[in-house]
Amino acid sequence: MSEKRGLTAEDLYRFVWVGAPDVSKADGRIVYTERTVNENRDGYLTKIRVMDANGESDFAFTSGEQDSSPSWSPDGGKLAFIRKRDDKRQIWLIPANGGEARVLTDLPNGAGSFKWSPDGLQLLVSSEVDAAGEEAAGEQQSGDGKEKELRETVIDRIRYKSDGGGLWNGKRNHLFVVDASTGEAQAVTSGGYDAGSFAWSPDGSRFAFSAYIPEEGEENDPDFLLVSDLYVADADGGNLRKLTGSDWGIGQMAWSPDGSKIAFFASDQSYRNATLSRLYLIPAEGGEALCLVGDRDLLVGNYVVGDMRSGLGSPDPLFSEDGSSVYALFTSRGSAGLARFAADGSGHEVLMDGDRDVYQLTPDHDGGFIVAISDALNPGDLYRFLPGTKEETRLTDANGSWLGEHELSAPEAFWVDTKDGWKVHGWIMKPVGFDSEDADGGGSAGKVPTILEIHGGPHMMYGHTFMHEFQLLASKGYAVIFSNPRGGHGYGQEFVNACRGDYGGGDYRDLMETVDYALAHYDFIDESRLGVTGGSYGGFMTNWIVGHTDRFKAAVTQRSISNWISFYGVSDIGFFFTEDQIGGDAWQDTELLWKHSPIAYVQQVRTPLLILHGEQDLRCPIEQAEQLFTALKRLGRKTRLVRFPGASHDLSRGGHPSLRVARLSHIAGWMDEYL
Repeated sequence: MSEKRGLTAEDLYRFVWVGAPDVSKADGRIVYTERTVNENRDGYLTKIRVMDANGESDFAFTSGEQDSSPSWSPDGGKLAFIRKRDDKRQIWLIPANGGEARVLTDLPNGAGSFKWSPDGLQLLVSSEVDAAGEEAAGEQQSGDGKEKELRETVIDRIRYKSDGGGLWNGKRNHLFVVDASTGEAQAVTSGGYDAGSFAWSPDGSRFAFSAYIPEEGEENDPDFLLVSDLYVADADGGNLRKLTGSDWGIGQMAWSPDGSKIAFFASDQSYRNATLSRLYLIPAEGGEALCLVGDRDLLVGNYVVGDMRSGLGSPDPLFSEDGSSVYALFTSRGSAGLARFAADGSGHEVLMDGDRDVYQLTPDHDGGFIVAISDALNPGDLYRFLPGTKEETRLTDANGSWLGEHELSAPEAFWVDTKDGWKVHGWIMKPVGFDSEDADGGGSAGKVPTILEIHGGPHMMYGHTFMHEFQLLASKGYAVIFSNPRGGHGYGQEFVNACRGDYGGGDYRDLMETVDYALAHYDFIDESRLGVTGGSYGGFMTNWIVGHTDRFKAAVTQRSISNWISFYGVSDIGFFFTEDQIGGDAWQDTELLWKHSPIAYVQQVRTPLLILHGEQDLRCPIEQAEQLFTALKRLGRKTRLVRFPGASHDLSRGGHPSLRVARLSHIAGWMDEYL
């Protein structure tokens, strides 16, 4: 038997990502998606698979290259899913026993998410609609479809672009009721707003959805409000009623089994962008909402950050069959688990926790759940969970066939008591194959270079999930330190709010004290060979660190922020994020924004700095990297800029496979060169 080895960047091509489980109410069969890199390594394949209720007889069920979002009909007779062809997504149907799939919808702008009506005769579908009833300005096809005409783009919104979506195309997202037999679609929402999450009532007579719908004569610009409301309408879109007061941000929702109440996720905006999401219950006819989360520091939803999943979000809340409780995922202290919340607000019970990341959830046919779980040594698999007995049964082993060939590094947790009274959660991963007896504790002999990793957000959380980047570095002989400094999720409302207005202050000190702690407690770390890297907010902090200390001998900044003044006007979230997180705007608070900008300290940078950035990143546009690179080159510092064509802010999680591999190779190569 060959000796096990550590992971390489190219092992990305072998990963299998599973998710989107759904269970047939008729026979308990489980459907889910399997995503892999395609043979040409220039994109991804997403197949739909089906397994028996007992987890056996697992086989591919559809043959498309981009099939996703599988959902059984209520009677279990057929499966609906989304298939992407020629850059357009439509809903397809296939018989439950197999056969030829047929396209159901022919929506001009394609289909988004969808949900079956309770009787299985219709689907509620989201789709884009031309806001002005005409084609959006921009690049247009000529009448014969062979040539394209260049047109100007006219912009009158401040939120006119989005990372991963590009420039606003003049369309709004609205809801349609689609006949499940004919595909005939009827619009049930319309107007100058976007319909968000949605759910059918149990009897199919109504639906609920989230949106911000301006009142007649209202002068407020919705782009500045950043709130949404919960609405209920009849199945044909009539009798529209608003249930909330335009002061929350509304997430996913679910109706109680008797149709009398609606559970929903929401942020009350009390801490702006740092506000914890909670679970609420409101009468479907209107009235006061009841918060089901008694612990104000408990965060509902999954906020674990990693490099395995892109744009996944959290699953909808789920009612028990008798309506007495609501199930939802929660995030806490590096883990994501499952909890049951009493519908009367009397408390909650943790059902699944531990050192792992529960990232998807769907009800099973027997009162249990099918869940998707990742941990530090596994990218993710499906499990059956029975709440009554807490019994878990593994259903898939998506990566076992090749992952067993590799040796992985298991993180070891620690806690740092900071000098100003916070507790910071951290982890260290030893190099693959590391033997502590080889580290003699004297000088640098036997000691290993060590890299500090910093997460983005900042309101996200490192935790017990699989990280390809960390495992790659550990396989190349590095120890890896990662932590959740103040501003990170999972440690209470005050903790996540603590970095607002203080970027580069307490958060920077937390990271430095984390490194100090690791040096004091792990004698195999070579203090003379420390590296640092991070992306997004982690990129900002990497830039900040190298401008304030020379203790790191190599640094890699990814999709970073270097200048808050320019960021304010170029990022898709720049104006509101800067005002919320830094505390000012670019013309009245120039000195404040400059004070918190890493580029203000660029003359102090002595650490060799590699700058990685996607050319189509609209969250942290590439001009942030260009400014930093130009300044460092002009100052004669050691630096390099790597531009990734066509890549958005999401490169590390869902970008072009070969660019993801190249990104990892550049990080490891720079650390190798200077550490």
